[in-house]
Amino acid sequence: MNNQKFLKIVSQSFVKFLQTHSRSNEKLKILHGAIAKDLEKRLGNKYTVSSLGLGKGKEAKMEGRYMDKTVDITIFKDKKDLAGVAVKFVMNNYSQNSNNYFENMLGETANIRANKKKYYQILVLPEELPYYNNKGMITKWEKITDNNIHKYFKLSQDDEDVFFHTPTKTLIFMIKFPDLIKDKIIKKSQYKKYYLSIKNSIELKLSKKSLVTFGDGIILNDYDNFMDKVIHSIKSI
Repeated sequence: MNNQKFLKIVSQSFVKFLQTHSRSNEKLKILHGAIAKDLEKRLGNKYTVSSLGLGKGKEAKMEGRYMDKTVDITIFKDKKDLAGVAVKFVMNNYSQNSNNYFENMLGETANIRANKKKYYQILVLPEELPYYNNKGMITKWEKITDNNIHKYFKLSQDDEDVFFHTPTKTLIFMIKFPDLIKDKIIKKSQYKKYYLSIKNSIELKLSKKSLVTFGDGIILNDYDNFMDKVIHSIKSI
């Protein structure tokens, strides 16, 4: 799976998100399942992969140093969990939750990696997204800035052999949704209705927004390169 195919999967996941309840895992089955299937294909038959949307359609638990953790995608060899992949697709209200996302990611990564296992992160992030209040009104449109990304820049420079909170490798996949007339879209319901009305022609694009230059720990907008690094890393165990 290359960037264009991955963009189509992200688009399908987004449409499913619009069609279902916010707590539904249907959108995850599409996104996680496609990534897991790609991993399974690239790794070969010596490995097995557990995820929503693949095989038995269940997430597996990895043995952490401090506690077991249910992981989005888990890779096994000889029934032993070797590595995990966490996937996050941000849909709205990023600034409100970005620090929590980041802190949770550091904690779960440290728990798994301190138990001598590999752990990878995928973050799908729109360059612009709605911010809703508790009544479902769009109060503003958030644009991802270098300031939002700075913590990831610092993370990308960490030595994974020294810091267990650092993922083995991270993919930031920054996307751009089709334009809409923001003055006419002021409610969550209108936002969903608009994109569902063009669901068969939604074409996501990679963002061309200039971000910081990341260190080796983070790959920006290159799914295939990220997966090559993941496969090489897992097979080196």
